[in-house]
Amino acid sequence: MTKFFGVEECFLFIIEGEILKPLQKEHIEQNFKLPLALNLFEAYFNDSKVVELPAFFKEKSPFTDYTSMMLIQLAESKPEGILLFKCNHEHPECLCFNHTNETVTELASVFKYLYQTFEMQVNEQQYRKLYNMTDLFHSTMDIDIILENVLVTIEENFQDLEVELILSNDQDRQTRVRIKPFDYLSERPATVEAFVSGELKEEKAEDLNCRLLNAPIKGRQAIYGILQVKAPLTYTFSDAQKEFISMLAQASGNSLENAKLYHQSHRLISDLQLINETSHRLNMKLNINEMLTFLQKQLIKSFQPMEMGFLFKEEDSYEVSNACTPLFQSIEGSNYIQHVEKHFENTQDPLFIADFSRLLEVDIEYKSLMAIPMIVEEKISGFSIVLHKEPYFFSFDSFKLMQSLIHHSSLAISNSILRDQLQEMVDRDHLTKLFTRNYSDKYIVNSLEQDDSGMFLLVDIDNFKKVNDTHGHQVGDDVLVQISSEILNFIGTRGICSRWGGEELSIYIPNILESEALILSKKIVEVVPKVTSPTVTISAGMMAWRKENRPQFQQFFQQADVALYSAKNSGKNNVRVFEDSMQLQL
Repeated sequence: MTKFFGVEECFLFIIEGEILKPLQKEHIEQNFKLPLALNLFEAYFNDSKVVELPAFFKEKSPFTDYTSMMLIQLAESKPEGILLFKCNHEHPECLCFNHTNETVTELASVFKYLYQTFEMQVNEQQYRKLYNMTDLFHSTMDIDIILENVLVTIEENFQDLEVELILSNDQDRQTRVRIKPFDYLSERPATVEAFVSGELKEEKAEDLNCRLLNAPIKGRQAIYGILQVKAPLTYTFSDAQKEFISMLAQASGNSLENAKLYHQSHRLISDLQLINETSHRLNMKLNINEMLTFLQKQLIKSFQPMEMGFLFKEEDSYEVSNACTPLFQSIEGSNYIQHVEKHFENTQDPLFIADFSRLLEVDIEYKSLMAIPMIVEEKISGFSIVLHKEPYFFSFDSFKLMQSLIHHSSLAISNSILRDQLQEMVDRDHLTKLFTRNYSDKYIVNSLEQDDSGMFLLVDIDNFKKVNDTHGHQVGDDVLVQISSEILNFIGTRGICSRWGGEELSIYIPNILESEALILSKKIVEVVPKVTSPTVTISAGMMAWRKENRPQFQQFFQQADVALYSAKNSGKNNVRVFEDSMQLQL
């Protein structure tokens, strides 16, 4: 141009769709708002392909000295570009004064050849990068590396565009790469259509003042997300760009799928080991507390919940067990429990909520929820629940694993509850709900070995035969229940209360001073006439021991019995403490 046409300086705009793309953008972007629309220039050319540079262009640097512009276009083809230049007016062949359509056509042909060559080189570089990236994908199972390279490749090849990874919510791990979870409810229709159909979808998003290209990230088995490229509204994606982005998305989809299957196979092995370990441990005849404590540890290790618990059905409601975090004992926790209870009223299907806040009008702290029913003989006996504050924290794979764990645990938990209930029936007197004599014996033997002191109180209802003869045995049973209930209230968890036999009851309290034990015994004797109907009194014999003189097991009860005999002989309705002299009175 300089040698043959008297052109001193040139500046080239390439036409892409309806916009002008400067070849050296950094030279003009400070003075011009990019991109420039093609329709600003088309009207100037009319019948001539070389015209004087418009005044609005001459006013701004670096084009103040430029004189003309030329439309680069071959016959019957779309414009390829616009060339701005400054003429040397002294040159006889300057395009400003001496130009023909033939000259312009030849220049356009040369330009097109050069531009096609340039595009081939660019495409070659892109596909070489794509090849290298695919080669890398085949050598790694690290999902982070795969996603990072997808972003880097797009950013290197399309520096003026923004890119975002939108991945489906079934991702089973957290990544270092910035990703956006795919949400059917909030994504744009074109994005959802690309995800569902698996085809490239372009959208002119005027509300966002941009153009979106949605490329599905798909493997052989599924679609895992969308590679979304954002461009200015006036930008036009070329066929070559679309093809490259599609191939990149598909390569990343295949690699992501392989990596997921690799991690999934390892996770399945780990899950099977976890289920096997859990089943083996639960079949070791643990009591219900040991069993739930073990399950708690397994759930925490596998799912990292912030809150978790086990609830069991009692008649028409669910009772919170001891194996629950404090949240479920609070009013806030009852909101989650009520929602799960309502769900299980109509179905036995497990409950999986990725974002709980979407279901409620009020703001809620814990967004992720999983609740699995414990089903025994086709009926729900309870459920396990886990919560986390972050939405979409639990993956669907985690949900399926928790189902397996609870399913394998339900029968063992049910059997443990039945064993405890059966043991309770063996250990408790059916009428009074006090412990049986056999249970009391074991408890006292253990206390004699481990504790430093204790007291044993043997209680007998005065004139109980008269109550039965006068009012009937049913009333006599009611009197026994009334006294037993009052004794239980008095003792609480300090010791145990037992039905010794017939109308005889016993109380044992470990680690208590003799003086305190005597005060407590007298209070019990005093309160019985006040709480019974018909009114009865009791007599009681007490013995106390310290570690300095631990009694023999049989000696233990014999001394209390001697003291009770003394109380009966001294007018009844009183308590006597065993003394050696009482043996001589027998």
